[in-house]
Amino acid sequence: MRIALLTESAFPAARSVEGGWCDRLTRGLPEHDFELYALGATRRDPVPEPLPARLRQLRHSGSTGGLSGCPAGSPLAGGLHGLRRRRALAAYRELVAALVEPGGADGFAPALYALAEAGRGGGLPALLRSGAAIAVVEEAWRSPGARGTFGPGSVGEPLVRDALVAVDLLERCLRPLSAPWYGSDALASADVCHALDGGLGVLPGLIARHDHGTPLIITEHSLHLRERARGYRAAPYRWPVRALLLAFFRLLAREGYQQAGLITPGSAYDRRWQIHCGADPAAIRVVYQGTERADSPAAEAEPDLPTLAWSGPIEPYGGLATMLRAFVELRRRMPRAVLRIHGEAPAGADAYQRRCRELARLIDPRDPQAVVFEGAAVEPASVYGRAGVLVFSGANGASPRLLAEAMLSGRPVVATDTGAAREVVGPTGLLVPAEDPRALAAACAALLGDAERRSRLGNAGRLRAQELYAVEPAATAFRALYLELVSGWPGPSPVRPDTVPATRQPFARQPFARPADYWVAADAHGARDQAAPAHGGGRVGVPVEAGAG
Repeated sequence: MRIALLTESAFPAARSVEGGWCDRLTRGLPEHDFELYALGATRRDPVPEPLPARLRQLRHSGSTGGLSGCPAGSPLAGGLHGLRRRRALAAYRELVAALVEPGGADGFAPALYALAEAGRGGGLPALLRSGAAIAVVEEAWRSPGARGTFGPGSVGEPLVRDALVAVDLLERCLRPLSAPWYGSDALASADVCHALDGGLGVLPGLIARHDHGTPLIITEHSLHLRERARGYRAAPYRWPVRALLLAFFRLLAREGYQQAGLITPGSAYDRRWQIHCGADPAAIRVVYQGTERADSPAAEAEPDLPTLAWSGPIEPYGGLATMLRAFVELRRRMPRAVLRIHGEAPAGADAYQRRCRELARLIDPRDPQAVVFEGAAVEPASVYGRAGVLVFSGANGASPRLLAEAMLSGRPVVATDTGAAREVVGPTGLLVPAEDPRALAAACAALLGDAERRSRLGNAGRLRAQELYAVEPAATAFRALYLELVSGWPGPSPVRPDTVPATRQPFARQPFARPADYWVAADAHGARDQAAPAHGGGRVGVPVEAGAG
């Protein structure tokens, strides 16, 4: 099969999380051909070397500015005129109304597809940045339903500058509609569109699904909608802009979940989120994100002093302040205990980091090595080998992959009982309530004071992580999922043989490249004299969710 991998980022390098996952997927399924469609990539971006295995081609978005810019002279520059302009503006008006008016969500998908159709051939980005687009947003915000949301005289009432910002951000979100990927030599001839981590990467898959009937599968290791909502907590935009953008991503996620043939979250916790956002439970299969560290050796001997290693973002929801307060209590019980902090402060969290450093200095002024800030770890193994217990105290919960890699070190884990922690750690670690310093201190003291328990839980956690997060089970799951999706799908819309470039003829030898009626039509036109390859039919069984039972 020909699999189109859709990603919002630029070309992912093999060393990145997303690039490493792409590499493991393509290497684990050598029987398929993969193409990567990168929305944020441009002609100027360096192509990663070496390319992931079995990745035949990398495609950028077409403009020298990617999603963040569209300079003059690029294929996406220019304008719409006449009937196409009127149709595009009408669709844009309906789409914005769906974002700001209560009860208008059902108009989002029809407006999105109408806008893509009207903008086919170029010129859409210029229109969506024009004064006409600004007028559409201002008019929608002045509608009775929207004004009721903001309230008269409210600090959240939209201003002119909000309209300018909103139009710019919304145009960037909609730019994938103009990507040059929807012809017969690209997504129209793919057997499956596989969108990675949701978000804007789903848009090309939705257009291919709507125009050509190409089946869509969505993989989310970290829910894009949830991360957007978290990111907008500290965003520099005023409330009307944030509400507009969050509504866009919420409705985009809902449409993606409804149109996808299969959805593969990275945990059962994320599965519940997706169902809440409109996904069909029957279409969801939990596939744990495999990691190559599953085969790496466990950490060596523990340090001489009782040592904790804390990991996470240094921000208000990261849990570092809770950890430092818990460490004050722990030092009363274990005066020689050491805390190593591994993390970085994201943009806007510098003041919080300074407060945490000041709090750390006050824990024991006579011992400056009691709390050590060591920055973000380049290699996690170096962190785990220098501690006896690994702590994750964030209120939002650590990512499942981060927890699994910590467990693979053979060290016991103490984590807050949030997110997917209970699902990943299970009975092999200690879970405590979020933002509870006393419970966190008690859990850390219980493990630091019992070497036999640390060894037992550490070994059990390593075995559990190896079972759930090995690379081979994830590749095997996607092999079955691709077959399940295609075998139960009617197939893409037939493409006339005379429209398929000669360079694309080899794809006809792929087992699921075309439905049966395509070959009949091809023979009728006299364009192909060889018989379609024979392949066994039958519906592939539905795989059991990883970790079930």
